[in-house]
Amino acid sequence: MTYVADALAGVSAELPDLDSELVQLYALLALVKGEATSLADVHDAWALWRHRTRPEHPSIVPFEQLSAEVQELDRPYADGIRRVAKALRG
Repeated sequence: MTYVADALAGVSAELPDLDSELVQLYALLALVKGEATSLADVHDAWALWRHRTRPEHPSIVPFEQLSAEVQELDRPYADGIRRVAKALRG
């Protein structure tokens, strides 16, 4: 297995039921941002994906413009990506 396959498998295991394109974006975050992945990073990756699938979505705005409640929706994903990054490093 390659390190890319490991990242993809890790994200798929940590965050099941994601669209395959979103898995790829989150795996990229695990590889390039690692344990420093922020909520804003997750939102940006999600926004790129959502723009392809539903470009009129009201949350496709800069992270800072989201309410605190909506920003927190990215936390489980950021936490999962960080766990994957740690396992890849480990």
